[in-house]
Amino acid sequence: MRGSFTYRNTIFILLLGVFTYLYGLDSRFAPKNGDEYPYMHIVRMTADAGAWLPLQSEMDGIKNTKPPLVFWEGIASTSWGSDWTLLALRWPSVLYTGLTAFFLFLAVARFSGKKQTGLLAALVWLSFFATYRYGRPFLTDPPEVFWLSLPFFALLYWGRTAFESKLFFPVLAGACFGMALLSKSFAYIAPATFALGLFYWRWREWSIPKVLLQDLYKVILIAVLALGVFALWFLLDPFPEAVWKEFVLGENAGKFEARSSNYLLDLVLGGDSIWMLALTTLANAGLFTFVLISALMQCWKQRRFISLEEGLLLLLVLAFFIVFSLPSQRSGRYLLPVMPAFATLIAMYWDRLPLWGFRISLLLELVLLAALAWVGGNLQLSNFLGQPGIWNYSPWHWVFMGLAIALVLIGIFSRERSKTIALAACFFCYCALTSSLAPLEGALGRYSQSTIQGVVGQDVWVPCDYRAKDEEYRLLLPGATLHGYLAKDANQIDLLSSTYPLVALQSPIGIEPELCDSCKIVGKRMEMRARHSDAEIRAILKGHIGEHLFVNEYLVSTPATIALPVVGKDACR
Repeated sequence: MRGSFTYRNTIFILLLGVFTYLYGLDSRFAPKNGDEYPYMHIVRMTADAGAWLPLQSEMDGIKNTKPPLVFWEGIASTSWGSDWTLLALRWPSVLYTGLTAFFLFLAVARFSGKKQTGLLAALVWLSFFATYRYGRPFLTDPPEVFWLSLPFFALLYWGRTAFESKLFFPVLAGACFGMALLSKSFAYIAPATFALGLFYWRWREWSIPKVLLQDLYKVILIAVLALGVFALWFLLDPFPEAVWKEFVLGENAGKFEARSSNYLLDLVLGGDSIWMLALTTLANAGLFTFVLISALMQCWKQRRFISLEEGLLLLLVLAFFIVFSLPSQRSGRYLLPVMPAFATLIAMYWDRLPLWGFRISLLLELVLLAALAWVGGNLQLSNFLGQPGIWNYSPWHWVFMGLAIALVLIGIFSRERSKTIALAACFFCYCALTSSLAPLEGALGRYSQSTIQGVVGQDVWVPCDYRAKDEEYRLLLPGATLHGYLAKDANQIDLLSSTYPLVALQSPIGIEPELCDSCKIVGKRMEMRARHSDAEIRAILKGHIGEHLFVNEYLVSTPATIALPVVGKDACR
């Protein structure tokens, strides 16, 4: 690897990126957002109902939580629920992410005149942790980012032809924005059209009369077309009043309500302030956060000489930031559609960027890889679990970890190779995260086939720490009828065994549960806990990993009886 971004480097990192996004795609432990579980639930229930609309759900207050496009895609990709796997649900998300990267490459390569710059922009965007986290699971973000980005890519690619288009481009943009709204929310028409208006204004050299006379009707046409596509939901759904109440008023209008004291104080103070919005937006870059900061600093230094395309990219970021500063609920996740613009700025300034941002990135990568290697080594040696031989890695895992750490060290000490290695190491880190949890994807983290067959058609109670968490258990116990109880009670052996006839309960690693005389262990597996308390997190950081990060889960048959239909609220609902 050399200092410049060579053709050989490009191909290597491209192949590495493709492998990274496909590796462990069906993993239960893939970085994701908890929304995946409710979305899976809605897909399954709607598919079971045998109709595209209305959307179906057993969750309280969560049915029309998002427009139907993403759920329709889930129904199609799983063949109406007959192929119920994470891989079947997630592959459309990876396809959307791949298409976004491809069209980003085309746009940047066209206006910069360099294919290397275009490919670098796509690879930098794929290296962002937010892209990896939200661009693979079954979520609304991949289609939203793709459809919102496409018109802006077209403007950057076609330039004058698109800006001067009187009908073709506005219709294309309206259709694309409409698909985005039908994937996420009608609210995205505000930042999208605002950004388009700024694009046209900049194209007319900041002349308000020109943009009003020549382009205002285009923006209006685009907005009308996009909202028309979104309105198909109301037209096709047999209960449009429910959509209005749950989605428009509940899901969207509710985001303007003050979350703590009052709107103005929330704007400048606390976790929902505009400062946190700016910070979390930058943090979307993950390991490349400081590289992004250095690129923005470089852009500011050369602000008098920025190109038209650079100015348009910054206007896109500004438009989305302003609009999403207005709701009282602010999150960097709402600005995922502008991350390709940030990646493009990094690619355009790549050769001029100082090394300090990349060296910080390399240090963060080294810390992450070293921590994963240390934890993995102790798990395999059973220093944390206390049970020899239960946690085993393939020899290839350690070969990979050794090569990754060696590569990062080369990047730290080699000025010429720092930038390229920092980019490649982002993908190595993501692969390391997946590989480090690989033992839980095998027999260690799953019930045996005999256990699965033994509970088909039976009612099983499982711990829930998130809405619709039972959808994950459906992958572990297919065919069982699942009900949820609060995850905080998972270690209350006496309570659970006296309440539920067939229940999954949990016990710390190395401590066998004390069961009643009539209780019988039907199956056993290891699980990684989530949602730790502050005290537990501190204990984990001090090395008490086996006590708090992992638990043994036992499927237990008890003498308890319970009348059906089940009385009481399901914790998963």
